[in-house]
Amino acid sequence: SGRCWVKVRLPSRPNAAAAWVRARRVVLEPTSWRIVVSRRARRISLYRGGDRLRRFRIVIGAPPTPTPHGLFSIVDVWRWNPADFLGSYILPITAHSNVLQEFGGGDGRVGIHGRGGASLLDPLGAARSHGCIRVSNGPISWIVRKVGAHRLPGIPVRVR
Repeated sequence: SGRCWVKVRLPSRPNAAAAWVRARRVVLEPTSWRIVVSRRARRISLYRGGDRLRRFRIVIGAPPTPTPHGLFSIVDVWRWNPADFLGSYILPITAHSNVLQEFGGGDGRVGIHGRGGASLLDPLGAARSHGCIRVSNGPISWIVRKVGAHRLPGIPVRVR
């Protein structure tokens, strides 16, 4: 009927939830940035224009609460207390735990966040989180500075 529609991924359950919206209701912006998380290698990589800029070791979900795999995106950027369990930044992503319906008063959303306090007890390269991806404070701060906090929301995150 002459109308253009765009299929968008939703930040809700299930993780692959999608909906169609009228194209005139959205603003589409290309990005050269993407983040890739390798659960097997336990590393997170930042890419720009297909080139890997840096790769960092991470903590992933423990076997009973694994980090979900799939294509997601960053929802927001929250500056946090570097000494707190969640570290210097929290980057919530559109993924939700496939095991936990809620966690810590939230809806079981997965995020990429820093490390501080008790989270430092889990060594980098371990599988000990409730599904989140933990990165040291230096690297997550570098990612926020490199991409820019205002440009991070919407950046694709591939978890394999």
